[in-house]
Amino acid sequence: MSAGEAVYVRPRPAFVLSDRVANSILAAGAASVVGLAVLLGVVLSLGAAPALSKFGAGFLVGKTWDPVAEHFGALPFIYGTLASSFLALLMAVPVGLGAAIFLAEVLPQWLARPIAFMIELLAAVPSVVYGMWGVFVAVPAIARVEEFIGQRWGHIPLFSGPPIGIGMLAAGVILAIMVLPFIASISREAILAVPRAQAEAALALGATKWETIRGPLLRYARKGILGGIVLALGRALGETMAVTMVIGNVPQISVSLFQSGYTMSAVLANEFAEATGRIHTAALVEIALVLLVLTVLVNAFARLLIWGTAAHAGEERV
Repeated sequence: MSAGEAVYVRPRPAFVLSDRVANSILAAGAASVVGLAVLLGVVLSLGAAPALSKFGAGFLVGKTWDPVAEHFGALPFIYGTLASSFLALLMAVPVGLGAAIFLAEVLPQWLARPIAFMIELLAAVPSVVYGMWGVFVAVPAIARVEEFIGQRWGHIPLFSGPPIGIGMLAAGVILAIMVLPFIASISREAILAVPRAQAEAALALGATKWETIRGPLLRYARKGILGGIVLALGRALGETMAVTMVIGNVPQISVSLFQSGYTMSAVLANEFAEATGRIHTAALVEIALVLLVLTVLVNAFARLLIWGTAAHAGEERV
């Protein structure tokens, strides 16, 4: 046998058997997660079957929600969910992205790490705590802001309505605070994943610090940042307790930020335990099915964006 020839050592049967058992256990665990998601969709579809057969596609565009007459339309809840979520992103994205840039590129890392950890801790606060804070602190402050705006620009439909603090604006503010940690943390990690050579090349060519940040760094990290924003959107779409406590829970569609609204998760929390009719229960289950499909699509899109950023990050920043 020559010195450079490889020697093949036959693995012992015990090790081969343990590897097969371990692989089987891991495969079963992964399959169970997928199976659970599929089972959830099947169960919700079966539960929503009476409403699907009675209302069809008109359920998604109907505006009337009348349990007594058993006439149900989900459009006010879909509108309230989407409007409050996008309003939250409108407020949270600039703050979260600015915080991410400040932590990743301005502050020294010995100070940025503990601050980033504190921001991430905000995601662990229970939603009911945010809701109670919203009722006792945010709503009175928002009512004063609404009164100030209404006195000057109340003739504009966007700012019409009673300045009571409860409504779409309050829900957007609470959701913005709740999704802020997701945007800031994921955006910071996306910026830190940009190869250091990108920033050094820009600085070597005479770019200023800000030109380097808004140029190669943000351009390289844009998919990760967008992925964090979409993940935050998925979090906002499914939020229940905090929104239920401040949005007003009125099934209506209004362009005014001061008017009350309703979300899909809020109507499920408020009415599912009290639903007695077969069609009423099926309509609520169909709302849950729509919410499930919407959040799965949003989170899948966000995950694809984050994977795309990770695939293009050739090296980690030191």
